[in-house]
Amino acid sequence: MRKRAAVLGGVAVVVAGTLSAVPADASTSPPAPPAHAANPTWEKCGTTDYPTLQCASLKVPLDHANPHGKPVTLALSRVPHTAKNYQGPLLVNPGGPGAGGLALAGFIASALPKEVAAQYDIVGFDPRGVGASEPALDCEPGHFAPVRADSLPTTRALEKAGLSHAKAFAAACGKKYPRVLPYIDTISTAQDMDAIREALGAKRINYFGYSYGTYLGAVYARIHPDRVRRLVLDSIVDPTGVWYDDNLAQDHAFNDRHRALMAWIAKHDSTYRLGTDPERIEAAWYAMRAALARKPADGKVGAYELEDTFIPGGYYNGYWPYLAEAFAAYVNDKNADPLVKAYQNFAAMDASGDNSYSVYTAVQCRDTPWPRDWHQWREDTWAVYEKTPFMAWNNSWYNAPCAFWPTGTLEPVNIANNKLPPTLLFQATDDAATPYEGGVTVHRMIARSSLVVEQGGGNHGITLNGNTCLDKHLASYLADGTVPRGHGEADAVCEALPDPEPLSTAKAASPAADGATLHRLLGFRR
Repeated sequence: MRKRAAVLGGVAVVVAGTLSAVPADASTSPPAPPAHAANPTWEKCGTTDYPTLQCASLKVPLDHANPHGKPVTLALSRVPHTAKNYQGPLLVNPGGPGAGGLALAGFIASALPKEVAAQYDIVGFDPRGVGASEPALDCEPGHFAPVRADSLPTTRALEKAGLSHAKAFAAACGKKYPRVLPYIDTISTAQDMDAIREALGAKRINYFGYSYGTYLGAVYARIHPDRVRRLVLDSIVDPTGVWYDDNLAQDHAFNDRHRALMAWIAKHDSTYRLGTDPERIEAAWYAMRAALARKPADGKVGAYELEDTFIPGGYYNGYWPYLAEAFAAYVNDKNADPLVKAYQNFAAMDASGDNSYSVYTAVQCRDTPWPRDWHQWREDTWAVYEKTPFMAWNNSWYNAPCAFWPTGTLEPVNIANNKLPPTLLFQATDDAATPYEGGVTVHRMIARSSLVVEQGGGNHGITLNGNTCLDKHLASYLADGTVPRGHGEADAVCEALPDPEPLSTAKAASPAADGATLHRLLGFRR
């Protein structure tokens, strides 16, 4: 799981073409088709950033096996096509699970080349349970209110506190949404996508998903391969590890990215004055953690909150200068104000965050079986912690409600597929949230897929993020179906963008505009 392979090879070009058969698999047989839905009524909902955005809603069955039963309402957005050459709807999803997708349609429409975006109705949606969709889940408001008990359970009391917190959240979800929780899952969301397709009057959809959205797209393609026209997956979930094993793999990868941040700080010692030895800087970070466990900063940032603040740096290196400044101010100047500000900017949870986490747990806990014996969680997490401590226990507690979830579980979907037209995959070699191996695995499982690798890249969500090499492949594919074909593990390789500069330099006043906007939309965890 931890291999970081070099990927090079000759590149050819292929255009989307023919289909072939896939073996039958009873576990992925499609459920009943969605009930016929009326065309959405689109209304203007433009913003300063996305003035042509339109919004609508769509009722879909809560239970797609009972199409005339209780409905839920999906919130939709779109930027309509303007070109004569119309290529159909392009559904987009930012991941999560639990991230809202309404603004993503506007971002993608503005970030793609105009002549490409103009050929699509770019359609975003808040998945069931999320944001403006109804009902929107919020199992336990204030679940992440600071200051929480230290995530590292070095005493029985701390472990008991963590378990009580997780059990309370699971119980609150079950009590508040007993009829809804059994239908908050990836397969139901994929069926919602097909209801959107039907309501739009399209025989096939184009799809562009980031992060968890890659798994959602792959599941949709497995259920409805004949309804997929083009498929783009960026920062790819390993479908063979959903979700318990994938979370353990994340722990190793995030530790690597945290150490990459420590090395970057060492490189810029003239700015941060924390030394030139990354290991000593890492030791200073853990000393800061221990100090905050004893005395939280401003009654808001304890050890748990510190981890939450630095985890986003594993998703996007544009946050490194802000995190480094906060770290340096705390250590060198005994000034916690920048750290508290960083926590408020990157980690503090509001009602939207509570909603996202409620849906995150509902989907992941329902999607696949989880260990119900806490002894296994404890043993596995301590084993990971011994080698890669940065996020091990934080991540386990984040997912711990799944050990006590009140619904039954489904089985993972086998996303292997040879019925699709050529598809396009993007993956960074040092991605922490969805490690590199996931991209390679899906490349092998989806016939006629092409894998474009960002060599040396560690960001999560890499297209429309400033890398022109990656974006050229994306634009070519969406324009006419062209995909690269190589002879090695990857079909094309793009070099990663340089790491950011400290804020004090002339080169860096703020994170790159596209990158910062994209990563605000993608959120964290997946």
